[in-house]
Amino acid sequence: SHPRFAIGESLILETSEMMRALADMYDVPELAYFSSENFAAFSGTTHGIKRHFGFLHHTEGQVHDPRRTLQAVIPNEPHGHELHLYRQDTDYFFMSTAVHYGAAVFQNTPVADIEVSGDYVNITAERGIAVTAQYVVDAGGFRSVLAQKFGLRVFDLQTHSRAIFTHMINVPAFHEGADYDLPFRMAEGTLHHIFDGGWLWVIPFDNHTRATNPLCSVGLLLDPRQYPRRDDLTAEAEFFTWVSRFPTIAVQLRAGHAVRDWVRTGRIQYGTSQVVGDRWALLGHAAGFIDPFYSKGLYASLTAVSILAHLLTQAKVSGDYSAHTFQPLQTVTLNFLSTADRLIANSYKSFKNYKLWQVYAVQWLLGAYTELVKLNMLRAGVGQDHAKYYQQLYGLKLAGGGFAEFEVVAALVDALIEAVDPYDETAVDKTVVAIKRIFMGLDWLPQPFIALLDGKTYLPKNKIRLSLLKRDSGFMGKGAYREHFFGGMTMADILRYGVSEKVRFAAPVLSLKHRQMVGI
Repeated sequence: SHPRFAIGESLILETSEMMRALADMYDVPELAYFSSENFAAFSGTTHGIKRHFGFLHHTEGQVHDPRRTLQAVIPNEPHGHELHLYRQDTDYFFMSTAVHYGAAVFQNTPVADIEVSGDYVNITAERGIAVTAQYVVDAGGFRSVLAQKFGLRVFDLQTHSRAIFTHMINVPAFHEGADYDLPFRMAEGTLHHIFDGGWLWVIPFDNHTRATNPLCSVGLLLDPRQYPRRDDLTAEAEFFTWVSRFPTIAVQLRAGHAVRDWVRTGRIQYGTSQVVGDRWALLGHAAGFIDPFYSKGLYASLTAVSILAHLLTQAKVSGDYSAHTFQPLQTVTLNFLSTADRLIANSYKSFKNYKLWQVYAVQWLLGAYTELVKLNMLRAGVGQDHAKYYQQLYGLKLAGGGFAEFEVVAALVDALIEAVDPYDETAVDKTVVAIKRIFMGLDWLPQPFIALLDGKTYLPKNKIRLSLLKRDSGFMGKGAYREHFFGGMTMADILRYGVSEKVRFAAPVLSLKHRQMVGI
């Protein structure tokens, strides 16, 4: 039922772009309402602002060292900064929007069984409700009716983590001193405290002047092989016992009070052996879940929604609801899960030694950057040609934008991380040199990422530089990179598109369109 709490509160650029693409292609402008802060005049003030991804690497028993910081600044141009989503409000809004467009909603109605036949699907719910349909999409999370019915769950994943989380009040901003010298306050983004064996998120909803929500989302993720669940303690006691190990984290959270029940889980990783069948599909967390680190879950879910929307409209015309017709959804979903699993498992390993984390973070950034470039250029280049858009979307794997050379690089770096003993400093130093050599051998590695490899602790606030316009060495690159991401587009094409997006998504323009839409 809605409103309700949900995990997935921090947007990333890929998620926001998928929201805009869905809104454009299916003429549902509301789907973009939470894609940036520029919609805030009518999307609500219960959400936080996200101007960066912030990471602080900690050593137990020691005050945080400012040199062990990464602030991945989010570009303000052309769409505005992103949001921390207060999910009970966003999800209720989307449900209400679905009703507005004609959907029938059954609140508080658990599904008892789903019967799939050759010609139809029968859905039986409690309270005597039965629905017959041509196709069923199960978005029921881990307890998916179809996943249980067909015995689809798999658990042979690389990542191992368990969670303790809640919403709090009285969580102050992280007070970084002058030694940090960052473009933004840490409180203006999603803060990740990382350490050997896990990480802790701090996602404030009250980090801007228009905020009306005093809550802050806080969650602790631990590797259960390294730190088994403490059943001798309450969830709250275990959380604060752990926090007390790290002086800087303890200072930030010591006055925090939970305003909802604590949630404590066992291992949270699972997958599926099959995503689609004849007349059915699993969506989002019904297909699998890895870990909220890097906040890619909503992007994966919205990508699946987009693919399903396209395939269902085609199937409605052809009458073919077979598993073969929906195979692209299975391919993309399983690729996304596989990429997330290896990326996050190796991130956890890199937490064990800051030198490994410093270089492996560039792998994450490069994968996210190239994925975003591909998504943006897809929408810029194909217009309303849905078939062309989806044909290229099917080639994405969560990171790297479907670029074959990125996949080669990622595999090499991942193999090095997987092979090294993070507590052997000599081996770590050799691995770091090898990874840096791989990255520095790329003629398409953005200059700000090179600076991170050299020890800089943040990405620049101003992303627009004249050097980006240079032929071959600029934003568009050259050779296979340029062909893959930009095709036949020119720099003039990209600049025109960027300006049009800047105007189209400017806050005053959005407010005017909204007033016209609602008849004010």
